[in-house]
Amino acid sequence: MMMEIREIYCNNCKKVLGRYNVKYYPDDKIGDLIKSSHERHVREGHEIEIRRIKKS
Repeated sequence: MMMEIREIYCNNCKKVLGRYNVKYYPDDKIGDLIKSSHERHVREGHEIEIRRIKKS
């Protein structure tokens, strides 16, 4: 069974900020998470990337 995950990655810090299952976290919830949980990175001008990953 394949599981699809969205990974929030900071290009400036070179680290994964979080991994979220697509089934439970649609696009709008991911946006809310970035605004609330990862706000410091955005405020400091860091480049945030959202990646889609498929795991088996």
